[in-house]
Amino acid sequence: MGNDIWMVLAICALGTFLMRLVPLLWMQRHLARRKAEEAIEEMPTWLSVLGPLMIAGMFGVSLIPSHPSPTTWIATLLGVAATYVVWRFTQSLGWPVFAGVLVFGAVVLLG
Repeated sequence: MGNDIWMVLAICALGTFLMRLVPLLWMQRHLARRKAEEAIEEMPTWLSVLGPLMIAGMFGVSLIPSHPSPTTWIATLLGVAATYVVWRFTQSLGWPVFAGVLVFGAVVLLG
């Protein structure tokens, strides 16, 4: 790969990192301020509604293959199934996502 691609990947990685870091830092600061004021409600209401909506939106978009073909649709369905099965056993986030991506990649590469 050329240097241009590595620069774009680095910028995307930094942007993704900042998209997660900035809200985390803001929320930590917000919670510390609310704790100092001895307030009862710690998490803003809008965050408890907007957070799941954003995750659902990203999930819906990520289910549609970028190059629709029978293989990619089958890979998507099997990846979702693997994610669900592993989630039922672990009730966590990391392992199910790993399993889903692994199954999707295996079907695409072997298909």
